[in-house]
Amino acid sequence: MSARPLSIVSGPPLSEEQGLGALTLGGWLREVTRRSGPSEALVLHEERGVTRWTYDDLWERANEVARALVACGVGKGTRVGVLMTNRPEFLSAVFGTALAGGVATTLSTFSTAAEMEHLLQSSACSVLLLERHVLKKDFAAMVSDLEPAIADAEPGALASLKFPFLRHIASLGGGAGMIEDWESFLTRGDDVAQELVDATAATVAPSDPGVLFFSSGSTGKPKGILSAHRGVTLQLWRWKRFYAASEDVRTWSANGFFWSGNFAMAIGGALSSGGSLVLQPTFQAEEALALMDAEKATMAVAWPHQWAQLEAASNWNDVNLSAIKYVSPKVPLGRHPTVKTDWQEPMAAYGNTETFTISAIFPSGTPEERIEGSHGEVLPGNVFKIVDPLTGEIVPMGERGEIAVKGPTLMLGYVGIPLDETLDSEGFFRTGDGGYLDSTGRLFWEGRLNDIIKTGGANVSPVEIDGVIKSCPGVKVTQTVGVPHETLGELVVGCIVPHEGATLDEEAVRAFVKEQLASYKVPRRVLFFSEDELKLTGSAKIKTSDLKALVIKRLEAEAA
Repeated sequence: MSARPLSIVSGPPLSEEQGLGALTLGGWLREVTRRSGPSEALVLHEERGVTRWTYDDLWERANEVARALVACGVGKGTRVGVLMTNRPEFLSAVFGTALAGGVATTLSTFSTAAEMEHLLQSSACSVLLLERHVLKKDFAAMVSDLEPAIADAEPGALASLKFPFLRHIASLGGGAGMIEDWESFLTRGDDVAQELVDATAATVAPSDPGVLFFSSGSTGKPKGILSAHRGVTLQLWRWKRFYAASEDVRTWSANGFFWSGNFAMAIGGALSSGGSLVLQPTFQAEEALALMDAEKATMAVAWPHQWAQLEAASNWNDVNLSAIKYVSPKVPLGRHPTVKTDWQEPMAAYGNTETFTISAIFPSGTPEERIEGSHGEVLPGNVFKIVDPLTGEIVPMGERGEIAVKGPTLMLGYVGIPLDETLDSEGFFRTGDGGYLDSTGRLFWEGRLNDIIKTGGANVSPVEIDGVIKSCPGVKVTQTVGVPHETLGELVVGCIVPHEGATLDEEAVRAFVKEQLASYKVPRRVLFFSEDELKLTGSAKIKTSDLKALVIKRLEAEAA
C-alpha cells in the first residue's frame, strides 16, 4: 500500500506570473504615473473644498516629500513614521519615503497615547509625519505629552531618551515647538536637487526593507512587521487581476491605509488599474453614501459592520449608486435599489500581514464549483504546508493542522525578534491558523488554532458557524466562542449584535443554524449584545479574550 501524499502545495513559479511591473515602491509609482499621468488618481472632499490629484500630481508631491526627507538626513533604511488617515498626503508621504530610500512606517490613527508610545519606541522612527487633528484626537499634543521636550526643542534638535532616534516631526494642521507645520517641512527640500532624489531612488532594490506595518493588536501589543519592496509591490500589481478591474475603477474606502490589507486592496486595486481613489479619512455612513453618489464610485471596499451601517444610514434610499459595478450582490450595497451587479468579490482568499496580505486566492470570475467553500489556491512563488501544531511534522493530505507558508511576499521579520525564532528550519512562517489542503491544491482555513472550540470530543470551527449565523436575517455582527464547561470541555456560544429594530431570539437563531450545520456545531447558547459592549480593534476584529470573559460573566449572572 502506498503512503498518502503529504500536505504541501506549491504555486506556479513567480517568473511565470503575468501583469507585474517594477518591484520597488518608487518604481511602481513611476510606472503607473507614466501610464496614467494626466488621469485622476485621487479625490478628497473636505469642508474647505475638494482636492483632486492626477497621477502626475501624486508623483510630484511624493518627490517633494522625498526632497524634504533627504534634507532631514533620511537615507537608506531610515524609518519614517506616517500617522495619517486616508488622504492625499498619506500617499505622498509613503511613496516620498520610498523615493528617499527610507522605510515607510505606518501608524494607526486609532492609537491611544499608550499605544502611540509603544509604536514610536518599537519602530525607532527618525522622522514622524502626522495629521494633527483626527476626530477628537490632537496627535501633536499626544506626542508632546509623551515627550515634553518636544514642546521646547527646535525642529531637528530633539534629544530624547524615550525616543532616542526621533529628530524631526512635521504636522498637517499646524505645528508647535519641535513640530513643524507641513509647508515649512516641505520647504526644507527647496535646496535639494531632484537629481539627488532620482539617484537615491535608483539605489533601492526590491529586496530592501520598504515598509513597516503593525499588526492590529487583537491578542496583545501590536507587532512591527517589516516587509521588502518586492513583497508590497507584488501585491499592489496583483489586485488589478484579483478584482478583474479596468480603468473605470473609482474605489471608495474609509478603512485605514495603515493596515496592509487596505493598502494593497484599495491602492493597488485602483491605481494599478489606472483608476482613482475616492478618499474618506474617517468612516461616517451618510457621508460615505453621498461621496459614492457625487463621485460616481464604481467600487467600495468595506468591512461587514460598515456594510450594515451603510444600509441603516438615513440617506440610503436617497442616493444614486448606479455607477457601482465592482461590488458583490451578496452585500447590502450590492442590493441597493439603484445598483445592478453580478460581480464576484474575490473573498475566497487567505492571507496575513506577515505575507503582506494575500497568499492564496481565487480571483473574481472563478466558477463557484471550483471555489467550493475553500480559501483559494496558492499564489505564484508561494509554498503552503499543513503541520502538526505540536511536532511541526507535515500531516497527510486532507488532514487538519496548522497552516505554514513561505514565498516572495513573506516578511523580512518582526521588529526586535530574531528570524530563527519566527520561521521554522525550512523557512516557513507558522501562522497559528488551522486548516487543511486538498488534493486539487485548494486551501481551507478554519480559524485561529487557539480559537478552535473543543466540545464533546469534537473540534468545531467558529469561522464556519459565524458564516452561517451572519446570513440569519437581523444579524449585524456575530462571533462564536468557546467557554469552559464541566462536561463538554467547552460550550459553544454564539454572540450576536442585532440590527437596530430587529427581533431575534435564541431558539430561532439555533433553529436557523441547525438547518445548515451538524447538531454538535449548533451553539448551545446564543447571547445578544449591544455594539458598544463588544471591544473592537481598529481593524474591526472583536477581541476574543474580552468576549469570552463577557460571556462567562453573563452566564454566571444567569445561573446566580
